[in-house]
Amino acid sequence: MVVDIAKMERYVGPINPSLYPQLTVLLLGIGLFFMAWFFVYEVTSTKYTRVLLKELLIASVAALFLGFGAVFLMLWVGIYV
Repeated sequence: MVVDIAKMERYVGPINPSLYPQLTVLLLGIGLFFMAWFFVYEVTSTKYTRVLLKELLIASVAALFLGFGAVFLMLWVGIYV
């Protein structure tokens, strides 16, 4: 079974590369917002008023957006991961 490369279709990613800068700024901006919210929450709350579930939720959302923002930042500058 021999496959001719000339007859194959080129792979195109699901996200247009021209959107990488906008996605980077948007995702990193949202991630920084949640990270700042987490830091402010940790600094202003006492050990009696802290809620573990809220801390985990805010930190997880921040990590998710910062992670995807970092991926699109690397794609934007040409580091294809």
